[in-house]
Amino acid sequence: MNIDAIKTAYRRYARIYDVVFGPIFHPGRKAIIEVLDCRPGDNILEVGVGTGLSLPLYPDDVKVTGIDISAEMLTKAHQRVELEELTHVEAVLEMDAEKMQFGDNSFDKVVAMYVVSVVPDPVQLVKEMSRVCKPDGEIFIANHFRSSNPLLKSAESLLSPLSKLAGFRPDFDLEDFLQRTRLEVIEMRSVNLFGYWKVLRCRNAG
Repeated sequence: MNIDAIKTAYRRYARIYDVVFGPIFHPGRKAIIEVLDCRPGDNILEVGVGTGLSLPLYPDDVKVTGIDISAEMLTKAHQRVELEELTHVEAVLEMDAEKMQFGDNSFDKVVAMYVVSVVPDPVQLVKEMSRVCKPDGEIFIANHFRSSNPLLKSAESLLSPLSKLAGFRPDFDLEDFLQRTRLEVIEMRSVNLFGYWKVLRCRNAG
């Protein structure tokens, strides 16, 4: 996985993303907003905001900033913010999540929906999420991880060489990810079709 491959993949997806992936991932988006337990005035960063499908789900009394590497996906997000008059959205910005342009301790909560298996370096992504999140804040991740089912696990491994074309890693391993990032998971739940995806709520250790 590299930035150019990701941009190419999501340039293809931009026009069809909402129709194809919107319904599949919607339960996970709703679940992560529920787990966020938003409080009035919370300053929230969503990493990999894409076309902004999750933005209308946030309560009106928080402030949300979204970033993404795909200009084409962000065009859709800008349109959504304007058409739906999402006044709680502070900005949607084109930015590399592994090199964020925000200061330390900028956000109360940092969210990554369907992103960690997409970026070139998931460990660096988590480091940046932790850096921009306040020390007493929380990090939330929704993602597909390698199945424990032997048949599905084999299928995911076979699809792995297509990662660049697909724009994500189908065989992304949860235990390895947690070990390398040292995330402190305080809650985990299964979401979406057949519970094939996970939502992780993590305490930011700083």
